[in-house]
Amino acid sequence: MAVKSKKAAASQTHDSIAEQTAAFLKAGGEIQQIEKGVSGRENNGGPRHIVLGKPQNK
Repeated sequence: MAVKSKKAAASQTHDSIAEQTAAFLKAGGEIQQIEKGVSGRENNGGPRHIVLGKPQNK
């Protein structure tokens, strides 16, 4: 089995992404621009599972 170079693998990945993107757009898909700093994570506001720092004695 021949070992592929990293450059060849990256080129194949790039080409694959370009082909998938073109197919998506041709099928009527739309690419949305998301503002910098926006996350898909939801803030559930629940308790933290870890506490950083030294424990405070009361």
